[in-house]
Amino acid sequence: MKIICIAGARPNFMKIAPIMDAFRGHPGIEPLLVHTGQHYDEKMSDLFFRELGIPQPDINLGIGSGGHAVQTAEIMKAFEPVCLEHKPDYVLVVGDVNSTIACGLVAVKLGIRLIHVEAGLRSGDRSMPEEINRLLTDAISDLLFCTERSGVENLRREGVHENRVHLVGNVMIDTLLKNRNKAEKSSVLKEMRLDAGSYATMTLHRPSNVDDAEVFSGILDAVAVIQRDLPIVFPIHPRTRKNLDLLRLKDRVDAMPNLRLVDPIGYLDFLKLNANAKVILTDSGGLQEEATILRVPCITIRENTERPVTCEVGSNQLAGMKSGAILAAYERVKRGQFDHRGIPDLWDGRAANRIVDVLVASGTTDC
Repeated sequence: MKIICIAGARPNFMKIAPIMDAFRGHPGIEPLLVHTGQHYDEKMSDLFFRELGIPQPDINLGIGSGGHAVQTAEIMKAFEPVCLEHKPDYVLVVGDVNSTIACGLVAVKLGIRLIHVEAGLRSGDRSMPEEINRLLTDAISDLLFCTERSGVENLRREGVHENRVHLVGNVMIDTLLKNRNKAEKSSVLKEMRLDAGSYATMTLHRPSNVDDAEVFSGILDAVAVIQRDLPIVFPIHPRTRKNLDLLRLKDRVDAMPNLRLVDPIGYLDFLKLNANAKVILTDSGGLQEEATILRVPCITIRENTERPVTCEVGSNQLAGMKSGAILAAYERVKRGQFDHRGIPDLWDGRAANRIVDVLVASGTTDC
């Protein structure tokens, strides 16, 4: 069974690592790893491959950055010859980035079966490019692997046949659990002069948060209050750094002595930072999941989430983007209301093995 596996952007790397590991351990599966190059700098790509033990890509399309239409089109143009040459039985895509839908479209138009890992997640917000990618990829996939029960229910409502849908758990959690002990050996706390439980981490990159001056300013109002209590480590996304200047907000950030802007951080160092934080502030989907496993309170600075189980079972609060709501969520963290929450079903480090089990069974039966 030949399977082309797609990785393109930073969130994909944590998801593809355990899948490639599980595939390499099965004699009946021949995996081929294609890196689209959607994220291409050393911090965003090469370092993650080294830290997570992902084999060097068999093929690197080297696409680079660009607008949604240009990037999607360039990936499709470069990926089609790969499929024609290697003639895989399946193409496997993960997550919801442009590489996901671009490679998925190429596969199905060539009659190749498509696998979507992390299927069924829905925010209900079609202004998010990721939501469009999720909806379209699920609509054309032959096998859909879900991380949580909400994904299964969403696909059922959308009319996807239940034989194609499988609840397997979360491959990104496979990566976290495998690397947690290794991350604990990181010296990043010492290097940053931080004490466990006495600082926050923050990520902020979504266009709805950082492209609008009024919204971004309101979020910074809340950050200004929180950083008076404890240091905030902020690995800043290139888009966010650029917008601080464009929206004339850099002086406000510079005036916050406890807000520490740093360049993007490697996976192991950032895992160590998040595992020992008092609270995580984020608009990232993946960090909501990681915080749940780490049992660290998480404040999600968004109006919606495609990962509701992190709020229902885990340590996540969906706060919205207004300053007052963010600070109210922070006060609940200070009172200890989000400590020691539960772990979702099947988030046990074996999701990739379950995917292999389904694929081996599907090799002898029609999907």
